[in-house]
Amino acid sequence: QVQLVESGGGLVQAGGSLRLSCAASGRTFSNNNMGWFRQAPGKEREFVATISWSGGGTYYAASVRGRFTISRDNAKNTVYLQMNSLKPEDTAVYYCAAGPIFSGVPSAYDYWGQGTQVTVSR
Repeated sequence: QVQLVESGGGLVQAGGSLRLSCAASGRTFSNNNMGWFRQAPGKEREFVATISWSGGGTYYAASVRGRFTISRDNAKNTVYLQMNSLKPEDTAVYYCAAGPIFSGVPSAYDYWGQGTQVTVSR
């Protein structure tokens, strides 16, 4: 079992930055690939970024590539999402997830956090 708790969300102006953290409990954290997803009101949950269990592989949605960076610290059981040059369309609830498959598909992840709100104002 892996329990995930996100933090770091908030209100920021367009062009600003935020750093999300996802703290995991459980000894199997380092065995899991980790992903960030987001869901805006009235929209489906969408993939943002994923990182392999070792940290050696990353993949981003086209909409955030070059602006967001995913990283992980297995010693701290934490995964991060650095978000720069934020846009109003990045406004959503952001979720971290853990799973055995390196994938951008939500169904590939077994464990989910409760989410953290990110709001980008114009």
